[in-house]
Amino acid sequence: MARGRLRIYLGAAPGVGKTYSMLAEGQRRRSRGTDVVIGVVEPHGRRLTAAMAEGLEVVPRRTCDYREARFTEMHLDAVLARHPQVALVDELAHTNVPGCRNAKRWQDVEELLDAGIDVVTTLNIQHLESLNDVVRQITGVPQQETLPDSVARAAEQVELVDMTPEALRRRMVHGNVYPPDRIEAALTHYFRPGNLTALRELALLWLADRVEEGLQQYRAEHGIGTGWETRERILVALSGGPEGETLIRRAARVAERTRGAHLLAVHVLPCDGLAERNYVALAAQRALVESLGGRYCQIVGSDVARAVIEFARAENTTQIVLGTSRRAWPMSALSGEGVGARVTRLSGPIDVHIVTHEHAAGPPKLRLPRADGRAGVRRHLAGAALAVLTLAGLTLAGLHGRYTLSSILLCYLLAVVAVAATAGFSLAMATALAGALCAGYLFAPPPPSMGVTGAADLVALIAFVTVAILVSWAIDTTGRQARRAARASAEANALSALAGAAWGRPNVAAQLEQTRQLFGLRAVSLLYRQPGGGSGQRWQVLASAGDRPPEQPGEADTSVSAGPALTLAGRGRVLSDSDQRVLVACAAHIAIGRERQQLAAHAADADQRIVADRTQTVALLATQRELRAPLQQLQETLARLAAPESSGAEQRHELAAVGQASLARLAAVITDLHHLGQARAGALDIHLRPVELDAILPAVLDDLGPGGHDIVVDAPEDLPDVIADANLLTRAVTTLAANALERSPNGTPATMTVTAQPEHLTITIVDHGGRRPVPAVAGRPAAGATGETIDLDPARSLPVCTARALIEAIGGAAQCRATPGGGLTVTATLPRTARP
Repeated sequence: MARGRLRIYLGAAPGVGKTYSMLAEGQRRRSRGTDVVIGVVEPHGRRLTAAMAEGLEVVPRRTCDYREARFTEMHLDAVLARHPQVALVDELAHTNVPGCRNAKRWQDVEELLDAGIDVVTTLNIQHLESLNDVVRQITGVPQQETLPDSVARAAEQVELVDMTPEALRRRMVHGNVYPPDRIEAALTHYFRPGNLTALRELALLWLADRVEEGLQQYRAEHGIGTGWETRERILVALSGGPEGETLIRRAARVAERTRGAHLLAVHVLPCDGLAERNYVALAAQRALVESLGGRYCQIVGSDVARAVIEFARAENTTQIVLGTSRRAWPMSALSGEGVGARVTRLSGPIDVHIVTHEHAAGPPKLRLPRADGRAGVRRHLAGAALAVLTLAGLTLAGLHGRYTLSSILLCYLLAVVAVAATAGFSLAMATALAGALCAGYLFAPPPPSMGVTGAADLVALIAFVTVAILVSWAIDTTGRQARRAARASAEANALSALAGAAWGRPNVAAQLEQTRQLFGLRAVSLLYRQPGGGSGQRWQVLASAGDRPPEQPGEADTSVSAGPALTLAGRGRVLSDSDQRVLVACAAHIAIGRERQQLAAHAADADQRIVADRTQTVALLATQRELRAPLQQLQETLARLAAPESSGAEQRHELAAVGQASLARLAAVITDLHHLGQARAGALDIHLRPVELDAILPAVLDDLGPGGHDIVVDAPEDLPDVIADANLLTRAVTTLAANALERSPNGTPATMTVTAQPEHLTITIVDHGGRRPVPAVAGRPAAGATGETIDLDPARSLPVCTARALIEAIGGAAQCRATPGGGLTVTATLPRTARP
């Protein structure tokens, strides 16, 4: 049985018309005689969607009971038994109720497809698994129902149901998407124009990639090797040389001239991995490509030109940008056809741009081999001494033993091999030429002369020189590659350690110590060039490692740039060119670590600001709730005082008492606001010292007045001192206790418990009441009797916010949690002294 085909109507957001389009497709197929049934459709009360479903056969749903509730799901077995040609299944990413055969609806659809039934379904872009994090970042809403991308990519047809954000919002306003009570909330949260635009872009980009996959698959199935210019793709080939940035910018300008063009960059690594590469330059070029909106790729190939062409064809590239050769004429002529010429010859219909640059080959220059640092000088001196001693010793031994020409040439060849392994190719070649001259002069008949008469002796001398040069070149090349591989391994290990330190928990001081140990330096410092005028530059040491680190680049033996206004300076020895290159990479990792440190600090500051803003918002809301009741009481009191019937002295006295209580409440709110503002602004006059809690608790009870006798205090006799400000601590505990007393109902008193821990002391204040009622006004019952309340969230009331701010200001911490029965538990934690 052939597997069924899947067709998906994809939308950027709910309400764009996916279900309507699916039902319209079902109606068209039914009109053509196709057997179509509705497996499941969710119209969500939309009148036009329900009307489009009329006339289509509906398979009854199955009923599922879960957690004392009843749900309906698609009856998979009934659809399989009905076995239509086409089944319409809405909401592919839907999660089934526990107890169904499959956990997800897309798994039900897979069974229908395996049974040979074609399925037409709907899907929103935010339900794709690969885009879940992106959608959460855009909308702020995590998607609980997700769908593997492989399911959507396996569909034979994916059609985008597109609608502009403005049109979708108009549909919502007209009531065509959500009921009236949900429209305003949806428009101000999920369905904001920016959210809808971003989701629409995600849907278009995902579908464009899906179309690109289909095009590549079609070309592969039909054996089409030539590129189709459906979209301009500019490929720049990078060698890792200094001309790379010029080529990238040139390719970017070419891409900018064509709307929708895509920039690619590729670097080919040799198969053996031993060729020298400037990885620092490649990293900078990669960053440049990505900053210009392009994509950087690194591939491996033995033939650079063919690897570039194969990559270009695989990416459907239309243009290739190359740089002119950096090799001078003799070397380019001897090496034959260059990479640029081969790419041009193999490119076929792909256009190739050869770009000149300032590093292109100039007139040929004679470059003598030079030693690389002190180790190179010592190696060359040792090689020269070895060449002189071996040639002299072998020559004397050959004259004493009357060696023939062939024998002495073999002995000289051993000397050439030893010199090549010790000092390199140049001295080995000089040794071979010197050995050939000595052999021809002293051992060729008739000696001593250079009159080589026999053809065999001439062939032997030529063969000796040729073999000696080839063997020397092979030994020198192998040695250089082995040293390069060992050095690359050491550099990779060092950079890997630094990269791990930079991307883990960054510690610039630890990175500097690693760098100091890696290069054997006495001290390393990261310097910052301070902005400012004047002739001299001012430097600041951001971090350092070692003894007497340099405080400016002039005091260092070696220094490299670590970024804008940053310099990595080392003292102890002068580094070679290769070490300098690795030091540049180390400086880049250290700069990344410092930047991550700064980002972490900024993130912490931002979190603190967010907490402060949230606290301020909570305080303002709490203030609004706190002021509402006393202001209302004052208004009613003044109105009753102005009324003619309030002429009695007793009634006026009662109204005056209510007004005074309201004014006292307003004064308390203003005092709390003043204290909260001082705490948040850091304007409190704080004097931290050991404070005896035995003196604080009686002061709190005295400040509470007569109501203080209603709170139950449980504290041990031998309490340790706490580190705090006595006045602020008394004020904070009094505020919390007063709030607890006000909230506690009659018969259930508030409690205050003091507990001593090894490093801190906790004060826990618990009330068992519900929400605080509005106090009664004369002639009017208390609001608690009618159900009216003030505090919607007791943990966010103004007294609690003020007390928490005061406790945090003196170095403590406060936590709030709900008490069973609707009360509130506040726990204040304070640092304690060691002595009781």
